[in-house]
Amino acid sequence: MSPVRHILSISGGKDSAALAIYMRDRQPDMEYVFCDTQKELQETYEYLGRLEAYLGKKIERLNAERGFDHWLQVYGGYLPSPRMRWCTRQLKLKPFEEYVGDDEVISYVGIRADEPREGYISTKANIRARFPFKEDGIVKADVLRILETSGIGLPSYYKWRSRSGCSFCFFQQKSEWVGLLETHPQLFEEAKQYEKVNPATGERYTWSQGESLEELSRPERVKEIKERRLRVLNSQPPGANRSLIQVFATDDDDADEKACLICDL
Repeated sequence: MSPVRHILSISGGKDSAALAIYMRDRQPDMEYVFCDTQKELQETYEYLGRLEAYLGKKIERLNAERGFDHWLQVYGGYLPSPRMRWCTRQLKLKPFEEYVGDDEVISYVGIRADEPREGYISTKANIRARFPFKEDGIVKADVLRILETSGIGLPSYYKWRSRSGCSFCFFQQKSEWVGLLETHPQLFEEAKQYEKVNPATGERYTWSQGESLEELSRPERVKEIKERRLRVLNSQPPGANRSLIQVFATDDDDADEKACLICDL
């Protein structure tokens, strides 16, 4: 009988990174993996490199057999959205499950004790989820302390973005799209090229709800988004404890949508 494998999937975000640090000495035979869509931010790859150096162990890159463009065609040109998350299934979850195979696996998930969300992204019977942060009462302040004391710190994209994921992740808020435009204009342009209009029906396929990136990138619109975000920030009392998603979600109808666990932790 094969031994149980211990696997921690790293998204490139703060919680899974902190969990990897937290578990390094607690589970020496841990396997670390990252599902690489090849559409990630350069800051994410740099962060993984820093984390590898601290862990003293390679983070295995798991790549889908076929990339985003293939699956976009399969799904008839429909861009992924909060209600049709085919990118997570095909580019993140499927490569992870193929890596696991039929082995008995304990998958370590970085959901904190102060988060209401539950569950796991795989339903395979041989994969059992474990939530060390919930078990040990680790909250957001503890996660930040783990990252700071280790010297890893936060991913640099947190200066303008609230979560990990592809450069054109549909969960980005308006302010974050502006951040992508100003930080990585070439990636913004790439995302813009994916947006389409169905000539037969007039239906628009856009990343940002109700607005194309062409419209969002107009100088007057960029100015409006920045000003609105600034007003929200200035309206908060000194010392107000706001999450990153609350800071960025200033003008989106879908601001409460939860990103997929394997992408966001």
